[in-house]
Amino acid sequence: MDTALRSRWAATTAAAGADRDPAPYADRLLAAWAEPQRRYHTTAHLADVLARIDVLAPHAADPTAVELAAWFHDAVYRPDRSENEERSAALAERALPELGIDAARTAEVARLVRLTVTHDPAPGDTNGEALCDADLAVLAGRPDDPGAYAAYAAAVRAEYAFVPDEAFRTGRAAVLRQLLGLPRLFRTPYGAAHWEAPARRNLAAELASLT
Repeated sequence: MDTALRSRWAATTAAAGADRDPAPYADRLLAAWAEPQRRYHTTAHLADVLARIDVLAPHAADPTAVELAAWFHDAVYRPDRSENEERSAALAERALPELGIDAARTAEVARLVRLTVTHDPAPGDTNGEALCDADLAVLAGRPDDPGAYAAYAAAVRAEYAFVPDEAFRTGRAAVLRQLLGLPRLFRTPYGAAHWEAPARRNLAAELASLT
């Protein structure tokens, strides 16, 4: 997987206008995504989000910025901290100019990373819609793998292994209720058509199992 991700990083940074060797940055990013505290927010999640972006790219105004944002959106991740997205965005703001990527695209990437705090893009924010839908697509599971959603939920629990069971159930149930209360989980036409209904079924089933 790392070989494919390195090739993709090189192609994406080249498309973004990078004029320096991207390999050392790939090394650092992939090392971050492979840190031992991660169980869900891993290189497998990164690869999955990038694959979803491939599906949603026609919807985005700047697919290259969306791809770069995917690389950085969980680059800093500690399950016991709340500033992960801000620190990840700040990392993008440092790294992308070093690669020679222009200020406007760097700012857009950082904006998109920060948007993953809420997953609530404004109407017409096609880049934000593509990134947020790609990130949340895991909620829909996979038609070819009935156990995919259960594996996702188990990985989330493993990341929060330091939280006692009762506290985790309470907190996770609150998250699930918040998601189910949204008018729409997915904003792109593709996400709405293909992921909305199965995601809601999965969320409702997990909530029932917790309560």
